[in-house]
Amino acid sequence: MNHFSASKRPAAHAEQSLITVILDGTYSPGSVLPGERELSQQLGITRPTLRETLQRMERDGWITIRHGKYTVVNDYWHDGGLGVLNGLFRYGKKLPENFVTHLLEVRMNVAPYYIRSAVERAPEVIKDYLAGAKDIEYTAEALASFDWMLHKTLAMNSSNPLYNLILNGFAEFYQKMAQIYFSTAEARDRSLCFYKDLIRTVKCRNPDAAEKISRIMMKDSIAIWQKTERQFKSLFEAKSAQGSR
Repeated sequence: MNHFSASKRPAAHAEQSLITVILDGTYSPGSVLPGERELSQQLGITRPTLRETLQRMERDGWITIRHGKYTVVNDYWHDGGLGVLNGLFRYGKKLPENFVTHLLEVRMNVAPYYIRSAVERAPEVIKDYLAGAKDIEYTAEALASFDWMLHKTLAMNSSNPLYNLILNGFAEFYQKMAQIYFSTAEARDRSLCFYKDLIRTVKCRNPDAAEKISRIMMKDSIAIWQKTERQFKSLFEAKSAQGSR
């Protein structure tokens, strides 16, 4: 583990360093981290700062601290929470296979409910936001931003405030992946069509229809992502092959 630059917060970078070595398998689930003295020296931080970092990582589910004994690395897929997801987004050099597809499957099971609820509870708010769809630039960046704020608006105006908290946990990752997703004309066109269909259900005050078309849209987005992901993988592999010649 490398020492950190003076311009970065020691606790934050200690956490990044530790999560990185957990994700890359240096410390696999079930293994034991070095003692406080050794670990603080490796990280170039004080022991109080190390304790702060470890306590935060324990709350997120990365590790279990056994006071007076040792700190063990958890099976974070089993024991982790949203903090682990954030760590995967920020520090994982390579996401697990089908990771984004699995996230989209979760969205498919959740989004139709907060969309239905928002259309039922705050149709004017949703209609006003969707009215801006006609002015969106036809670019990946513009669509990614609009789509993120649409889901935020829908979640915030649903009956369950937890939907918005869940979305907030994905904010940075969502927008990065959305720019890849919207890099294809198929994805942009499908979403623009969805926005038009959704605003019609809002104007008709039909939450049942909003839920139905949202579920179809979420399912279609999985298929589009899988095609996009294959295209990007092929492009990356082609560039790697050229670079090795």
